[in-house]
Amino acid sequence: MTERWQERLQNYKKSVENLNETIQCIGQNGLNKIYTMALVQAFEICFELAWKTMKDYLEFNGIKTDTPRDTIKTAFSTNLIKDGQGWIEMMEARNKTSHTYRETFANQLADDILQTYSRLIENFETTMDSKING
Repeated sequence: MTERWQERLQNYKKSVENLNETIQCIGQNGLNKIYTMALVQAFEICFELAWKTMKDYLEFNGIKTDTPRDTIKTAFSTNLIKDGQGWIEMMEARNKTSHTYRETFANQLADDILQTYSRLIENFETTMDSKING
């Protein structure tokens, strides 16, 4: 029987594929307004699925968390993620995307996704793959 965290992880992996595909398009064609919007949307989906995967995995292991911040802190303290501060910054950026749209913010976020957040997202996928594969 597949556990909830494993099902969530499969959705997360698909969202990471979408993020990487967007990043590839940007690499080939450069960053423009449409690609920035696509990148931000793909990032939002990845982040949401990441913290919920963390939450489900922690619950599977008997650790209850409620909020994204609490989940990230617990994931860091249990070595599920290695850059707790980076994930907190990612969470704060994600929170801003749902409350405001300014082109300067979107452009800065796109740069942060390309330079930092995509690496954190990839690292989490690798860590979770190791949990499935033992």
